[in-house]
Amino acid sequence: MSDITLSAGSAPLTLSAPPRWARFFWQLRNVLLHSGLVLALALLWELVPRFVLEDSTFLPPLSEVLAAGWALAQNGQLWQHTSASLQRVLGGYTLAVLYAVPLGLAIGWYRRLGQALNPLIELLRNTAPLALLPVFLLLLGIGEVSKLTMVVYSCSWPLLLNTIAAVKQVDPLLVKSARTMGASAQQLFLKVILPASVPTIFVGLRTASASGILVLIAAEMVGAKSGLGFLVINAQYSFLIPDMYFGIIAITFIGVVFNYAIEVLERRLTAWKPAPANA
Repeated sequence: MSDITLSAGSAPLTLSAPPRWARFFWQLRNVLLHSGLVLALALLWELVPRFVLEDSTFLPPLSEVLAAGWALAQNGQLWQHTSASLQRVLGGYTLAVLYAVPLGLAIGWYRRLGQALNPLIELLRNTAPLALLPVFLLLLGIGEVSKLTMVVYSCSWPLLLNTIAAVKQVDPLLVKSARTMGASAQQLFLKVILPASVPTIFVGLRTASASGILVLIAAEMVGAKSGLGFLVINAQYSFLIPDMYFGIIAITFIGVVFNYAIEVLERRLTAWKPAPANA
């Protein structure tokens, strides 16, 4: 235990640091507060099939699902399907970011370009990606190209629309102040527009990641021989119910990790933002 000494006028105050066990229980309390509902759901999943349902065939206990997942990991199927899905979603997501974010910045910055492209954007963004799935499969086949294209298409609209909105919602006072100080158009864009747009752009990044995973899983269920979507639908057809549920858990886990990685990157790039009052 270490002591902390504070000076209040002429009388020093010595505060004792909390013991290790107190710090441990404080950290455990924080973990339970943040993940309590998830743990409760897991416990409910384990108990209801065992003690409430008469037949747990279609909803096996969580322990059986995890055991099935361990078996999939041991025989290599889990890595095979997970790596296939990760390659597709990361590839499509990266391509969408590389073109949609710069295009959104350009559309938001250049009014005439936005006016010219707006009718086409409104037409395409209101066409559901899943409705186009048969079209992509017919035109591009059931190989990797169709799945990659589906991910790019579904990710494009959250990225594009949020980036355009980010540029247009920049505080006009900031723009006016920068111009008053003699900033050139390039300086105005790089020093004012782009930094102020970053938080809203990251909203698009998170939304696009969820949309890309959703569409990819649907595409893998329809026309694929690998991937987590294929694992889920094949397990259902083969009546391997625990495998099916574990495939769903794996998809959820990838989505959570993906979103967390984007949040970490956002915190680093927006360190200049003041912390929320209730943080």
